[in-house]
Formats: sequence, structure tokens, C-alpha cells
Amino acid sequence: MTFDLANVIGLTGSALMVIAYAYSNVAKILNFTLFNLLNLIGSLLLLYSLTVHFNMASLALEVVWALIALIGLAKALRKGETS
Repeated sequence: MTFDLANVIGLTGSALMVIAYAYSNVAKILNFTLFNLLNLIGSLLLLYSLTVHFNMASLALEVVWALIALIGLAKALRKGETS
């Protein structure tokens, strides 16, 4: 693996998603806006990296992940949850 820009961006996206997962397991009260925003940004960064280093299975996973995060984010914002 080379550390080109696409890989750095993809690794950053992966890190954001892992941070979101860890946060959801340690938070006493989960901020759904933050949780879904981290997941959405992470999946979009990974999707960008997949435009350079294509993998169909990862692409499918990230598209679904981004859609779920968008739905969750919209739901959280509709409820006015910011804390």
C-alpha cells in the first residue's frame, strides 16, 4: 500500500468511523447528531478513496453506511438533538 492522498483520506474516514463506534460504547448519553455526523463524514471520505482504489464490496458497504448515517442525522436534527 502506498500512502497517497486517497489512502490518507480513506484512513482518516476509517478513523472517524471507529471514533464514532467507540464513542457510542462509552458515552453515558449519546449525541446522535455527533454520532451520525462522524459516520457520514467517515463514509464519504472512504467513498472518495474508493474512487481511486476501487473495491465493489467496500463501495456497497460505504454507500449503505452513508445512507443510514444521513437518515439518522436527519432524524436527530428534526428532533432538535444537539447535546
